[in-house]
Amino acid sequence: ASTSPLSLLRRLVAGDIVLHNLTVVEGWRFEDFLNALRKHPAIVPGTDDPATIMAKLGAEGVHPEGQFFPDTYSFPRGTTDLDVLRQARDTMATVLETIWSQRQTLILNNAYEALILASIIEKETALGSERHQISGVFSRRLERHMRLETDPTVIYGLGEMFDGDIRAADLATDTPYNTYRRFGLPPTPISLPGLASLRAAVEPDDGETLFFVATGEPDGSHYFSASLEEHNAAVARYLERLRSQN
Repeated sequence: ASTSPLSLLRRLVAGDIVLHNLTVVEGWRFEDFLNALRKHPAIVPGTDDPATIMAKLGAEGVHPEGQFFPDTYSFPRGTTDLDVLRQARDTMATVLETIWSQRQTLILNNAYEALILASIIEKETALGSERHQISGVFSRRLERHMRLETDPTVIYGLGEMFDGDIRAADLATDTPYNTYRRFGLPPTPISLPGLASLRAAVEPDDGETLFFVATGEPDGSHYFSASLEEHNAAVARYLERLRSQN
C-alpha cells in the first residue's frame, strides 16, 4: 500500500518479485516429482498422465523416468507444473550432454545408457566416495556379460507390489527390470540421478571388484569384493550383524 509509482516501476524493471522454491531430491522417482508439484501451493496443476506430459514437452513416446534433473527450482506464484517440468528436463538434457562428452568409459553405447546406469548408482549408495566404485563394479559385470543383480531395479519393477522388504520370491519374479534374471541394463532409468551419479556412470573406477554388499554400518557403506568367496563371507558378516542388532 505504501509503494510509490516510481518504486513500483523500479521493482518491475529489476524483476523484483517474490519467488517460490521446489527442491527435487536426488533419487526421487518421476512419480515423487509429480506428487511434489501437486502439493506445492504456488504451482498450477495440470495433467497427471505421464504420456501426455512427455508429449506436451515435445518428447512423445519417451519414458519420463530419469528425464528430469534433481535441483532446487525457483518460480513466481501461478507457474504451471509443466513449466517446472520443462525447466527440469532441459537442465537434465544439458547436464547429460556435457557429462557424456567427458566420458571415460567404453562399455556404454550412448548417453541414455549412462542415464540408466546413473539412476541405479543413485539408488545403491548415498556415499560420494562409493559411487565411482559401484560404477566400476557394474561396468565390469556388463563387460563380462554378468547380470547386474542389483536390488533397486527389482524393487522398481515390482512397483506397488513391493511392501518394503525384498524377498527371494521377489528376486525370482521376472520383470523387464529384474537384473537378477535378465542381462544388461534395465530398459529405462529407475530414478532421477544427480550430478555425482551421472559423473560416476561415465567415470568408473578401475579395479577387479565384481561384488558389493552393505556393511551394516550407520554410514550406509558397502564392502567390495573381487571373488564370490570373499563376497559370500561379507554377506555372512552383514547378516550376522543384522541378527545381533535385532
